[in-house]
Amino acid sequence: MAVSISVLAVIISLNLVAFVLAIGAESRRSTAKVVNDQYDERTYCVYDTDASTVYGLSAFGLLLISQMIVNGVTRCLCFGKGLVTGSCSATCAIILFIFSWLSFLGAEACLLAGSARNAYHTKYRGYFLRDDLSCATLRRGVFAAGAALTLLSLIGSVLYYWAHSRADTGGWEKHQNEGVGMTSASYPQQQQTGEFEKA
Repeated sequence: MAVSISVLAVIISLNLVAFVLAIGAESRRSTAKVVNDQYDERTYCVYDTDASTVYGLSAFGLLLISQMIVNGVTRCLCFGKGLVTGSCSATCAIILFIFSWLSFLGAEACLLAGSARNAYHTKYRGYFLRDDLSCATLRRGVFAAGAALTLLSLIGSVLYYWAHSRADTGGWEKHQNEGVGMTSASYPQQQQTGEFEKA
């Protein structure tokens, strides 16, 4: 299996857009302030925006699509002639396969958890006399971690796809060359046998 430029372009594009969305989610995290209820003696939280949740879920979906494409093209490391031989390329493909999945799962966990936490809004918190009230917000760095792991997932997926393609193609070329060698080696023997029969 040769490396497809179109597959690489799709994988890189999806991961880069997911990375940009994760950075946008980090910068647009919901902020809140405690305000007084004008009808009673309670206080409540007012949140400004939920754009971070939308960005995070969009990045989650794009990263999932990218991973599905990579594993669909490589058949999730289950098939391939070159991967059975135990070559160096096959070993690298297995290591990169594990690395891409670990970084992918880490990125998806950060993006999904960050989106869910950012969507959570605290309502009534207490009474006026209490000054230790705080509104629940997503802490800084969750989406940033998801963005960093998205880049690692991009690197792992591209290198895994390249190593898998190299291992698969290399195994096919090896078997093909062995077949050609056996045919050329048997040709002189047939010619000698014909000469002995004439003699």
